[in-house]
Parts: sequence; C-alpha cells; structure tokens
Amino acid sequence: MGTTARGTATPHWTPDDIPDQGGRTALITGASGGIGLETARVLARHGARVVLAGRDRTALERAARAIREAAHGARADTLLLDLADLSSVRDAATRIAETETVDLLFNNAGVMNLPERRTTRDGFEMTFGTNHLGHFAFDAQVWPALLRSTAPRVVTVSAVAARWPAGKLDDLMSEKSYRAMGAYAKSKRANIVYTLELARRTAHSRLEAVVVHPGSAMTGLQQHGTGTLSRIVTPLAARLLMGSADGAAWPSLYAATSAHVGSGQFIGPAGRDQATGTPKPARLPKGADDAGEGGRLWTASERLTGVHFDPAVPTVDRP
Repeated sequence: MGTTARGTATPHWTPDDIPDQGGRTALITGASGGIGLETARVLARHGARVVLAGRDRTALERAARAIREAAHGARADTLLLDLADLSSVRDAATRIAETETVDLLFNNAGVMNLPERRTTRDGFEMTFGTNHLGHFAFDAQVWPALLRSTAPRVVTVSAVAARWPAGKLDDLMSEKSYRAMGAYAKSKRANIVYTLELARRTAHSRLEAVVVHPGSAMTGLQQHGTGTLSRIVTPLAARLLMGSADGAAWPSLYAATSAHVGSGQFIGPAGRDQATGTPKPARLPKGADDAGEGGRLWTASERLTGVHFDPAVPTVDRP
C-alpha cells in the first residue's frame, strides 16, 4: 500500500487506513458540522474519544448524539468554545487543561467571507481573530493537556486561499482596508505560518505540528456570500468544483493519524488543482516557512491576545 519513508504520502490513502485510535482523545474545534464533524465521526469510528468544541451547545449535543448512535461504543463529549471571545477561550481551555489528556488537537473552526468588517468581543477583526488568534490563545492555554500525551499532534486547518497575494501578514486587523476574502486569506496564511513556527519551537519534543488544507468543499463557510453573483456562482461551484465535507476531512485525518506525516508538513488533496483526492504533501505559499515571519506573527499574537505561549511548559495568562 504505498511508501514507507516518513513524510511521503501514501498512494490511494483513505480513512479505512487509519490505525486503531483506542485510548486516544481528539479535541476538534468547529465540530458541530462540516469538516470538523466528519473528522470527529471517523475518529470515533476508529476508537478515539472525541471532544466536539463549538459555540452552539444545541448543535454540539446533536452532533455528539449522532456520533454515539452511528457506532456502538463511540464516545463523544462536548465543549462550549467561542473563539471570538477570549474569556470563553480561557474557560474552555482551563476546563480541559486541568484534568484531561489530549492526544490530537484540531484547530479546525473558521469563518469566511463576512460581507462587512466585524469585530470579536475583544476588538479583533472577526475573521483573523477567530481563525488565528482564537486558536493561538486556545492552544496556549490547553497546552498542559497535550503535554500529558505520549504522542501529541496538533493539526491546523488552513486553505488554498493562503497562497493569494491578499494574504500578506500586515494590517492584521484590516484597519486600513477591509476585503472579506482578503481577511480570510490573511487568516489562512497565519494558520500555516503559526504551525510552522510551532513545529520549530517543539522540534526537540515528542509533539508534532501539521497544517493542512482541505481543498474545495461546501461546508457551511460559504454561507456569508452576498449579491447576485455569489448566489449564482456558489451553487455552480458546489456542483462542478467542490467536493463533500467527508472528502475534505481526509487531509486532517491523514495528518493526524499517519506515520508518514512529520512535524512541519503541509498536507492537501492530490487531485486536480489540489481540490479533492487522496492526501499528500502540498506546496507551501511563498515565504510561509520564513522563520522571521513566524517569530513576528508569534510575538504579535501574544501581544494581541495577552497570552504568553511557551510550548515547552504549561502556560498561563499574563498578569
């Protein structure tokens, strides 16, 4: 079934190739639907206990119930988490960090294409604040739970939009100019730059940090499109270009469970235009692996969130 060299994609990989995940706990943000829910469903089917994190308690409970009903003995719990509210991030992370062991952490949740500039409860531009800063603060404060694992892995979900010129990491809060997809591209580049910096800072530890892009799929992120053009193009793209949420979860599942994946890799679909298909290493956006950019983003993220993040030790808020 494929090659054995670490860091080399296995041809024709499918979720059926996932090894037994019994005894492992996976925490997935944005897990009440779309890619997050499919990731949780598959891991639960392979024996993992899954913790579904999200901001809608009713949707989370419905998703957890569906997972438990679909597979005998499946274990699914919920965690209320609003990444656009640092107090919610702190409360959720503390609940996990105090007693839990997390083996797989998926930074999966995201927002996209908000038609007007909006801000989080803490005053951050909503897209960047949710997609990057919320996850940065959550990872930092949930870190003790990962340190308890014998083989922890962090998987962050980016997007092909990270390659767009609009994704340049300046004007992080889009205060000078706001364009919906520009803010999204910026947040998705930040996901990659952050993960590669995390991999550098944990290079001598047992933790592995991997970033993925899911290709193209209709998952709910597209709901904010406006105007006649969006109403025409989005359904057409869904039929002609985009895959399903289950296929879009393959890169995340592969990155989390395959022995062929190493820390600091970028994984995406191998199909035409990297839209769908079996997972494999993907081309990084130009300059995303620059250590200087990684350090600057890390420093800015600590300053903005007020959360110090040293991956080598348990982390607390700054005074």
